Amino acid sequence: MNKSQDKEKKYFLEYLSLAPVLAVISISVAFSTWAIFNYIFPDLLFHPLP
Repeated sequence: MNKSQDKEKKYFLEYLSLAPVLAVISISVAFSTWAIFNYIFPDLLFHPLP
């Protein structure tokens, strides 16, 4: 029982360390895409394409 609890703690700590990393990467990709799109097509952020 003690070994399984240690494994559960280990897996839980790995999950906690992985989730913020994935969140930062996904937010960085999203904002980079937005910035590049806004650089190529300025003032077209909330307007439909012609």
